[in-house]
Amino acid sequence: MSVLDDVVKTYDLRGLVGSQLTPEIMVALGTAFAKFVSADRVIIGHDMRPSSPEFAESFAQGVNNFGKGVVLLGLCSTDQTYFASGTLNLPAVMFTASHNPASYNGIKFSNAGATGISFETGLSEIKKLAESFIDVPLPRKERNVENYDSLLDYAEYLKSLVQIPENSLRVVVDAANGMGGHTVPAVLSDLEIDQMYFDLDGTFPNHEANPLEPKNLVDLQNRVLETKADLGIAFDGDADRCFIVDELAKPVNPSAIASIVAKREVQRVGGSPYVLHNLLTSRYFQEYLHKMGAKTVRTKVGHSLIKDEMRRTNAVFGGEHSAHYYFRDFWGADNGMLAAMHVLAELAETGKSMSELAADLNPYALSGEINSTVIDVEQTTQAVIAAFPEADAEWFDGVTLSLDDEDWWWLNLRPSNTEPLLRLNVEAKTKKRMQEIRDKALSIIRGELGNN
Repeated sequence: MSVLDDVVKTYDLRGLVGSQLTPEIMVALGTAFAKFVSADRVIIGHDMRPSSPEFAESFAQGVNNFGKGVVLLGLCSTDQTYFASGTLNLPAVMFTASHNPASYNGIKFSNAGATGISFETGLSEIKKLAESFIDVPLPRKERNVENYDSLLDYAEYLKSLVQIPENSLRVVVDAANGMGGHTVPAVLSDLEIDQMYFDLDGTFPNHEANPLEPKNLVDLQNRVLETKADLGIAFDGDADRCFIVDELAKPVNPSAIASIVAKREVQRVGGSPYVLHNLLTSRYFQEYLHKMGAKTVRTKVGHSLIKDEMRRTNAVFGGEHSAHYYFRDFWGADNGMLAAMHVLAELAETGKSMSELAADLNPYALSGEINSTVIDVEQTTQAVIAAFPEADAEWFDGVTLSLDDEDWWWLNLRPSNTEPLLRLNVEAKTKKRMQEIRDKALSIIRGELGNN
């Protein structure tokens, strides 16, 4: 069994520092990546986790050992590595474990032009190459690294894509001690931002950088109410995802945010462009975009998979219910900061409150993602399917059960690619129906089979 078997995932690499990820493994991975890509240089960026600088340097040494150069970005958001990869047309890696706890780290891989690399399109080959270099490392070569601080270039590029009108918006941003504390001051320099937890600290002393967990939004919600802000913005650890709370401190459904941003992008380009969405996006997202003349395409979850589909369809925008937002004018890559800028611009231009904007785009009842640790994923999934014999079942990114009658509903059940979890999402025409379906499914997932 390889030391990389447990850390190489479907579309990235992630594992525990020390026990699963070490500097020696990073040297081997750097050598493998240098051999895999055709370019003569590799871009390397890293977040604020304590292990990230050392891992980035070790990876750079592996690249150098293969005879290729390194462009070192230093501290940056994942979006910045995509920007550098796109503008320099070079392959890139980003050292981050995104929203995972401090004990984790990982790598997001890109080919030249910020093109995604999944297990099927290269990660499996990189893994095999790295395994060979762990056993027989190449001789150490002289350090060949150039530094590129991309922050100001990145900020100016985003400002060229979205202009936020001057107004009196009151905005609170919770960076969770992650890379949002690095990028927000540069990108949103023209706004007065109430900054929360902007000090870069990969031990996450205030709360984990995972806004999907309601407990991690509490501080932001309290500050929004205390200051009577117009909205609050929360970023995850590597700042490639943004989450919004309205002026009432209520979380805004990511599907509503996707609808706002998609509308603006469709109106900007005109015509009937393609727009992507995953299975978990609200049914209203499709209905709303179709009314505007856009064409919608369903995709599986996963940033490298969606980036591939963005290029295949030339889609102007892609939205994931997990708050990843993809842009054709950002090399098809996801960018949480760009999505936040669109929301701020929409607020300023319409004069509506955040709650009003969200209500207009969120007419149905969504459960949000509910995670459960299960003993047997397959057995649990089959039990849920059996509990809804009246529903149609579709196997696409997990299983989706749906009943399309007057009181329609759907549920999606899929295993996590990075954690030992089963993820449940439910949507229905009415709140009562959603709750009935959600509770019935959860009683099986968490109760009947004796799961945790």
